[in-house]
Amino acid sequence: MTPFEKILDIAEKRSGGSEALAGLMPETKSPAELQAVADDRYFSRMSFRVFAAGLKHSMVEGKWPAFEEVFLGFDPRRVRALNDEELEALMGETRIIRHWGKIRATHHNAAAICDIVESEGSFGAWLAAWPAADIVGLWEDLTKRFKQLGGMSGPYFLRMVGKDTFVLTKDVVKALNQWGAYDGEPKGKRAKREVQDAINAWAAEPGRPTSEVSRVLALSVD
Repeated sequence: MTPFEKILDIAEKRSGGSEALAGLMPETKSPAELQAVADDRYFSRMSFRVFAAGLKHSMVEGKWPAFEEVFLGFDPRRVRALNDEELEALMGETRIIRHWGKIRATHHNAAAICDIVESEGSFGAWLAAWPAADIVGLWEDLTKRFKQLGGMSGPYFLRMVGKDTFVLTKDVVKALNQWGAYDGEPKGKRAKREVQDAINAWAAEPGRPTSEVSRVLALSVD
């Protein structure tokens, strides 16, 4: 693979210098910061990702105060307790996006978060304990536990809440190909773990979060 310092130099030149590049880096929270976030805030961001998939984020953001009210402040225990009749009634709530599959997914995800809280103490503690060196494993676990967090939704949710993760955007995949880390598009568990190993190796060179490595890769190609 191409040494990361060379890729970083190219990304800096394309971005207008090291300071400009630094301003483009995603926010990554420390384990302590992740643990300090309340469960309902994680549930809110997760639900936002579910409802915003395929839509303009600005439109969904504009409706989010109503979502907060309709979904009981995204208290996972209260949402888990909603019965079928109460869920069906939400299809008549004009202030939110009335998508039955996503409403049902929100109910399921509330229960999944409650399961994690009961076993780990909090959702933030569970996230904080998961090593960035195996972030692909976390993607897989999110897909198993939660509805509508497969594909890119899981990584984007993690990026939204500040958990260190790389994201396999088209530009990142192009960079992986160009800089000798992977040939083609990484599909399937084995391929993604190969990419994880490559990004871990690059992250170890300058001691950067994998999220920053991911962003640098994206900015290093046309």
